[in-house]
Amino acid sequence: MTTPDSANVRSLYDRLFDAYGPQHWWPGDSPYEVIVGAILTQNTNWTNVEKALAALRAADVWSFEAIRVTERSALATLIRPSGYFNQKARKLHEFASLISDDFRGQLDDLLDLPMAELRTTLLGIWGIGDETADDIVLYAAKKPSFVIDTYTRRIVDRLGWRADGDEYRDYQSLFADRLPHDAPLFNEFHALLDEHAATVCRPTPKCDGCCLKDICVTGKTFEPT
Repeated sequence: MTTPDSANVRSLYDRLFDAYGPQHWWPGDSPYEVIVGAILTQNTNWTNVEKALAALRAADVWSFEAIRVTERSALATLIRPSGYFNQKARKLHEFASLISDDFRGQLDDLLDLPMAELRTTLLGIWGIGDETADDIVLYAAKKPSFVIDTYTRRIVDRLGWRADGDEYRDYQSLFADRLPHDAPLFNEFHALLDEHAATVCRPTPKCDGCCLKDICVTGKTFEPT
């Protein structure tokens, strides 16, 4: 295991960008859609999220005030395609209540908070963890908080890079401490990591032809069965 320096992390970005090009994330048209999507995408894929979003739009539940006044059982039915729909309905209601009670119904007032305060506020909402909070900070508020997910952990571990520990913050610091704090850069980097993990660095990796093979501990030793 090695501890990467800033040049190593930047080289990882450059290799992925050269291989895949710009990713144009987040796949949402507004802060509302980004936030709802970030909550719905927990433990599912974006195809299922799109079905749930389409149902919300068709039912005209397309604002946090509309979510707040919709019965939780009805909301759960609308978002059923995303899975864990009862839990996610509660999360959406909790988020909508925060906007109504603490920010006078103004989503922008929440998103305009300083980044650390915004993140802490989001983590205080029932069911919102580190990854979802950072999705919202980065993609809805457009503030530079690096998102860590299962895909990013997989790539870091297979490269043989050593974070300071195994916690979310440890992996986040590995990137955030070695890059300029720039929201578009963090946006693109996270999207590129997810694309690479989804297409090449899969649970069973496709190391032949991988753009990282020559710098990857796993890639140098992996033998396909």
